[in-house]
Amino acid sequence: MNFEKLEVWKRSARLSADIYIHTKQIKDYGFRDQLTRSGLSVPSNIAEGMSRDSNKEKKRFLDIARSSLSEARTQIYIGIEIEFINKERGCSWLQETKELSAMLNSLKNKLSCNN
Repeated sequence: MNFEKLEVWKRSARLSADIYIHTKQIKDYGFRDQLTRSGLSVPSNIAEGMSRDSNKEKKRFLDIARSSLSEARTQIYIGIEIEFINKERGCSWLQETKELSAMLNSLKNKLSCNN
């Protein structure tokens, strides 16, 4: 399966890019680095997983991607609370992480049915 055709990969890559763009001004480099790294991990793990041969391996990488989404979501909540992230933008990112997580679950379930 070509990961570049997956909507979940496209949307997670856009989210990652958006996080990079809109966190440039954050002076707390540790916070910014952690958030951008967790965001970048999502499309990267989708790509790596979908390039694997077995469905078991694919599902493992999708689990990692979903875990990275949860990590990013936590950091976004904190970023909003400490006013590093604009509330409106942060809420949009939170919604996107929830939708992406559901998409990853759906993809993982499809892989389970193909065993």
